[in-house]
Amino acid sequence: GRRRAQMTTSIENTKGASGKIVLSIDAMGGDRGPAAVVAGIARAAKQNAHLHFILHGKKSALDLQVAKRRALWGRVDIRDTSDVVSMDDKPSQVLRSGKNTSMWSAIDSVRNGEAEVCVSCGNTGALMALSVIRLRKLPGVNRPAIAILWPSNNQQGFNVMLDVGADIRADARDLLQYALMGASYARTGLALARPRVGLLNVGTEDNKGRPELREAHALISQNAEDHDFTFVGFVEGGDIPGTKADVIITDGFTGNVALKTGEGTASLIGLLLREAFKFSPLSRLAQLLAITSIQRLRKRIDPRRVNGGVFLGLNGTVVKSHGSADALGISAAVKLAVDLAQSQFSQNLAARLASVDAIPHDAPTTEQETE
Repeated sequence: GRRRAQMTTSIENTKGASGKIVLSIDAMGGDRGPAAVVAGIARAAKQNAHLHFILHGKKSALDLQVAKRRALWGRVDIRDTSDVVSMDDKPSQVLRSGKNTSMWSAIDSVRNGEAEVCVSCGNTGALMALSVIRLRKLPGVNRPAIAILWPSNNQQGFNVMLDVGADIRADARDLLQYALMGASYARTGLALARPRVGLLNVGTEDNKGRPELREAHALISQNAEDHDFTFVGFVEGGDIPGTKADVIITDGFTGNVALKTGEGTASLIGLLLREAFKFSPLSRLAQLLAITSIQRLRKRIDPRRVNGGVFLGLNGTVVKSHGSADALGISAAVKLAVDLAQSQFSQNLAARLASVDAIPHDAPTTEQETE
């Protein structure tokens, strides 16, 4: 009873007295320009009457797009920014001279409490650098991480994987933090009361892999009980979309390679399927008969439907949408942002990480260190 009451109050607090959920949207970052972004938020607005948006970008272009979408009338506040962060801008350059960009402005709306979550399809490196500088890291977090939902064979349909590219390195303590952040995210994003966490390695035997992985194995084992997750030990690449774990922990270099490989393989399968069905008149007929099954499969492996990496470990939530996202992809990222806003995700995560910060940095990885 008490927990349920607590849950509803937290959701009501988030929505504010009027039931509003305000999202901050960087409207200029994506490859397809503001038209796709506005179309995407309009899709989401039709499905959720509580949504309001602060749109950051060139006012002249945005006014035009918003005027076309009835669903957005009266629900959008436009912040005029003259500059845009391009895909090849260096993060350091954006930190120095990016004050007038839509990305900077979008993050600042979360920083100053006007919006719950920021959504951007801009340059990942710049978005992460700005998010860290403007929102700051949560106490006890050394490296923030980007978590994604990966289509899987588990009953929830997805697994969480992190880091997929915020930082190319991670030591044992970073991997422990990723485990706590990933488990929190799985609780919120996938509604799993006790997520199973696996540590990505080149084999499941305890003596495999780099020394920091073996050290992380010990640290994560010790902290699993206190933090309501089950540690399943080392997992391999094949387990990323599999059923052995719900949360896959790795460093950003490995995670990013795995993510891009997965996306490449999914698009190859789509291509091969189309070719196979074109092969003969009979296979064309087979395609007609199997059309609903094929559409179902396409939906399951369509990255647009699960679009959005979440930056974890900051004072505030940032959702990174694909640069190439279309309206469907943007609306998926917005839905994810809404889920995170409603569940007070950021606040819960901060509380969880603060409790682990008590472990001294040079703690020996032995049993007596569990308190």
